[in-house]
Amino acid sequence: MGRRTALVTNVLEYGGPGTVEALEKAGYKIACHDRTFTDPRAREAYAAAHTDIAVLSAQDPQAVVAEAIESLTAIDALISNDVHPNRPAPIEDVSLDDLRATLEAVLVTPFRLAQAIIPHLKGRGTGSIVLVTSARELQPEPGFSVPTTARGGATTFALALARELAPSGIQVNAIAPNYLYSELYYPRDRFIDNPVGRKEIEDRVPVGRLGTPEELGNLVEFFASGKSAFVTGQVIAFTGGWP
Repeated sequence: MGRRTALVTNVLEYGGPGTVEALEKAGYKIACHDRTFTDPRAREAYAAAHTDIAVLSAQDPQAVVAEAIESLTAIDALISNDVHPNRPAPIEDVSLDDLRATLEAVLVTPFRLAQAIIPHLKGRGTGSIVLVTSARELQPEPGFSVPTTARGGATTFALALARELAPSGIQVNAIAPNYLYSELYYPRDRFIDNPVGRKEIEDRVPVGRLGTPEELGNLVEFFASGKSAFVTGQVIAFTGGWP
């Protein structure tokens, strides 16, 4: 049997770094997308640090999937790791432009990626799709209506996608993090290096710390591996026991 293959989006942010590390350790052939890879210098720098990875230049979801298939020949797993900055605001002050941009980034994009890859996976009669969403909907916070709404939609989409694709032998699950270390959402200087921020995490998260990229990556790799294909349509909270 050849090496398992995976397409990972937004590899430099959120769940991307830990996912790539886990997949590399498990011997996958990987195709990587990132928003910064429109810059040839960013692509070259990433490729120099990851010499066995196909670094994609495409950004449109259809083109990302097409370039990944061209690079890998076949894709066993899609990891849709979707990101957008949070801009807290009371609902009455929310910018509709920000709402639309967030929906586009974390709901429309995984929807379009799925649309693009479904024919390929159906043609192979196997495959795994993992959506990295968010656990925000478990305990909505004032000021975060936009990411909570958009992420909740993406999580529900994963469930609908799993039901439709199960007869075709395609596994779909969502991983819903909160309190995962990432420079986009829980940066080191505020929540790890700063005693005040670290105490805030200790008080909120039963485990008493942020989740690590490595821990998330190991969970993603389990679902990407197809080792337990009967597990589909699940949302796994990656939250250290919160809320």
